[in-house]
Amino acid sequence: MSALLQIENLHVGYGPIAAIRGVNIEVNEGQIVTIIGANGAGKTTLLRGISGILRPTAGKITLKGEVISGKDPHQIVKKGIVHVPEGRGILSRMTVLENLRMGAFTRDDRDEINRDLDQMCQKFPWIRERLDQLGGTLSGGQQQMLAIARGLMARPELLMLDEPSLGLAPLITAQIFEIIRDLKKEGRTVLLVEQNTREALKVTDIAYVMELGRIVMKDSAEALLENEKVVRAYLGAGKA
Repeated sequence: MSALLQIENLHVGYGPIAAIRGVNIEVNEGQIVTIIGANGAGKTTLLRGISGILRPTAGKITLKGEVISGKDPHQIVKKGIVHVPEGRGILSRMTVLENLRMGAFTRDDRDEINRDLDQMCQKFPWIRERLDQLGGTLSGGQQQMLAIARGLMARPELLMLDEPSLGLAPLITAQIFEIIRDLKKEGRTVLLVEQNTREALKVTDIAYVMELGRIVMKDSAEALLENEKVVRAYLGAGKA
């Protein structure tokens, strides 16, 4: 099986500081792949490097066999990768509807965009009642769901989610993971970074463990849930 996303010997840094060093990852179509690791391991930096927010200093990123490393973020979105960032990134002074339409900014198929808007209202029923509400007035959980919905409006080949449950109450966290399960059932491809390691591994096919900017382990989610080292390091309190 050829990988949808292939990352080879990737290096990403902040000026002279190397945060990602020689990372190799692959994501196959229809998989949920999770990156786990302690705070500061480089997980968010990795996603920023893939999405073009940070420009890799070395290595190669390919999507469906096409090299995308070094391209600008809007070009990478057009190619099919959407990044839902940590902190949600909601446009707080724009309405829910305007946020959703911004998710489709690379598209010009108006009828299909309207069809997808209707689909988002079905997937997240509360959205229909709040289309005219400003994004900044939503609850944290609603903002996270809107961020995911906005990402889906681009019809991505790969959806990258960075810490989608961060700062949310347990009940809302459960809803977010149910949404991720639904994405999996729909056959969507997701690259997930998530501090709630135990819940993340329950929805994951393959997981990578990152330490200090390097990948130190790769295995199935089931195997990692049984791995003594992983359990000790990341699952004791259910947090990465």
